Amino acid sequence: MIPIKSPRLNDMKNISHGFFTRQGGCSTGIYKSLNCGPGSDDTPENVKRNRQTICASLGGENVRLCGLYQIHSNIVHYLDNTCGDYILPRGDALVTKQRNTALGILTADCAPVLLADPINNIIGAAHAGWKGALTGILENTVKMMCDNGAALENICAAIGPCIAQENYEVGPEFLENFMARNAKYKNYFINSPKEGHHLFDLKGFATKRLKEIGIMNIDILPFDTYANADNFFSYRRTTHHNEEDYGRQISVIMRL
Repeated sequence: MIPIKSPRLNDMKNISHGFFTRQGGCSTGIYKSLNCGPGSDDTPENVKRNRQTICASLGGENVRLCGLYQIHSNIVHYLDNTCGDYILPRGDALVTKQRNTALGILTADCAPVLLADPINNIIGAAHAGWKGALTGILENTVKMMCDNGAALENICAAIGPCIAQENYEVGPEFLENFMARNAKYKNYFINSPKEGHHLFDLKGFATKRLKEIGIMNIDILPFDTYANADNFFSYRRTTHHNEEDYGRQISVIMRL
């Protein structure tokens, strides 16, 4: 099990992180193999073992993996004490200063975004689907970091594996949601072969939102969750293949 690394985050000696693929776990069947999603119909025992495997790989002592009940919102939680693996607040981002507290984001096409200010020892992790990205989950995560001591100029961000524009076809009402906010958001859509439909650039849009608030140190990892079934779970691919359920990969950041 070798996670994908962000070069910028990987250079930080006090930060451990990884964008984990679906490889290296104990789950079977459609969940094969490193399914970390307790919301799936995989056995709870397998999910627990897979999450324990993640913790063991991060290099800290008595690592606790903290996650969320993700709801495609702009809600951010600040962790100022220890948490349990299955104590899941509703929201889509976490921020902490605590050591050996791993912040985990589950995805299956949405964009996981990991952030760190290594000087002030503050980390964040956000789940950026289209709705969260549009309504401010990334801005709110950065604000929470800065409200708790981070300096904007020190924050580095990494946008992990998510669905690529070429596979993210959307209908006209989807584009209308973006145009209602800002007509310039049309730049993140191109025409689809299907009449009246478009292809949306989630990764590009998330990058824009980060840059607009002053985050310039950004790694954009070039992996498409839809196209690479061997390495990534994908909600959209599952839907297109009429499969009954899907696993979730996890992206994690931790202060050592």
